[in-house]
Amino acid sequence: MPREVVCLQVGQCGNQIGIEFWKQLCREHGISTEGYLEDFAGEGTDDRKDVFFYQADDGHYIPRALLMDLEPGVVKNRLQKSAHRNLFNPENVFSAQSGAGNNWAKGFRSGEQYEEELMDRIQREADNSDSLEGFIFSHSIAGGTGSGMGSFLLESMNDNFPKKLIQTYSVFPDQTQSDVVVQPYNSMLTLKRLTLNADSVVVLDNAALSSIAENRLRIATPTIDQVNQIVSTVMAASTTTLRYPGYMNNDLVGLVASLIPTPRCHFLMTGYTPIVLQHDKEAARSDHIQKTSVLEVMRRLLQQKNIMVSASTKQGCYVSILNIIQGEVDPTQVHKALQRIRERRLVQFIPWGPAGIQVALSRKSPYIDTPHKVNGMMLANHTCMAELFKGTLAQFETIIKRNAYLHQFRPEHPMFEDGNAEFDSCREVVTSLIDEYKSAETPQYTEWGMAGASAAQPDPRAPVRTSSTLAMEAVAESRGGGGGGGGRGASSGSARGAKWTVRPTSSAPTTSPMRSLEARPVPDASSPRSSKSSAAWENAYFAPLDPAATCRRRFIPREGPGSGPRLTGQNWQK
Repeated sequence: MPREVVCLQVGQCGNQIGIEFWKQLCREHGISTEGYLEDFAGEGTDDRKDVFFYQADDGHYIPRALLMDLEPGVVKNRLQKSAHRNLFNPENVFSAQSGAGNNWAKGFRSGEQYEEELMDRIQREADNSDSLEGFIFSHSIAGGTGSGMGSFLLESMNDNFPKKLIQTYSVFPDQTQSDVVVQPYNSMLTLKRLTLNADSVVVLDNAALSSIAENRLRIATPTIDQVNQIVSTVMAASTTTLRYPGYMNNDLVGLVASLIPTPRCHFLMTGYTPIVLQHDKEAARSDHIQKTSVLEVMRRLLQQKNIMVSASTKQGCYVSILNIIQGEVDPTQVHKALQRIRERRLVQFIPWGPAGIQVALSRKSPYIDTPHKVNGMMLANHTCMAELFKGTLAQFETIIKRNAYLHQFRPEHPMFEDGNAEFDSCREVVTSLIDEYKSAETPQYTEWGMAGASAAQPDPRAPVRTSSTLAMEAVAESRGGGGGGGGRGASSGSARGAKWTVRPTSSAPTTSPMRSLEARPVPDASSPRSSKSSAAWENAYFAPLDPAATCRRRFIPREGPGSGPRLTGQNWQK
């Protein structure tokens, strides 16, 4: 049975990319702008519409989405002029009149002001799900509503739905140019919440997106709508294994668990090739690839020009890679492609863990004609993300040392009245995150993690949200027959399954990002998922890092046909 995902679109940017995302999903599932199945879309199609849609009493499909903004420009005015104006549930559209004025503090305070109304809508949508798996956020970290109210919602969702996975699609600003003078403040304040309250963050860099539009699609001056179409294509491709089931990565928890082996290094980059904008024939011709094959697509996904983060992957190493290949593909082609990638030494993995490119094969939508036989999308965890955070931190330090523009924050929220304590906390969290990503490049990372890092952490007595605990809760919930919502104020001892709590080791400081291994959940051998999800269990903490155990679900190149030695980052290129 499919597990549902609820999408939250926050702020102008979040709603713009969110609306484009739903347009793409409607095209792929043969749903009209009014929400009804098209005549050419039969009911017998083997897809999972129920993951992102539910059916009304009259049979039309309604997105599991909430559109939230502090000004009516996008969610009310623009949506009313759109052909999809009747697609969304009107009760799930929230807009105020005041706006946030690109001020994080004002957006956060507005979130507190409208908390009851917002959470009631989210709770109602969660209750409409039979087996809610998690939430997907779309927002920007530089503005006022997406960053401020988005941060407040992240904290509230963590408290009200402690067992549900939270994945965000976060648009990072172009650090070379900005029209918002307080952008560094907004970014740092949001980055702290993304680090502490999200389970997975898909980073979409505006600078890289503009570069792809200009260089790959050859658009001289990309419009916001064209950039948003690129983002929506990536969002749709990253969920294709949820909507078109295969033999792996059929749920959001499994997908996230395979990419995030340690709790705090959960920032992911994306790549996509060949890029084609829907209904734009000129753009479709511009990304000129004569012939697509599995090897060619996988090779291009590793090229910097196709990656949607401006940080260079030539520096640092990969923690994990998942390639989603769409099209009619023979698995033997995947094996040969991985062998060639290894022989050419195109990828450098971490030295302390298993090395392997996971590949998920997915069907294309039968309702969309694409000019290419094979398309590929990459989700990757790479240590170069630290360079992106360094740029944000450097811009923040430039203005905070002069106490510039702080007068815009202090009157808006009490947390800024007592000096710069909140900004100091953000600096500490982001600095610790950068240190952890850099330490992940060394073989001593496990020792570094066990010893602890001087970072501001949540209360060590509180439950730690990791992909492992979420997977364990999913098993416990399925046994207990839990409902969909997760419940407001749901306790860790509810009937939906135990919330796993881990304790700091006696030798490590309480601020250590590492947790005691004695509390690591062990899957029940009787569980139907225990053998399939071993990678998720073992990858949640550093030990044991047995490649044979952690790579069980991965496509990885071997020394020869048949069974062979598993690869780690230390011998991937040997």
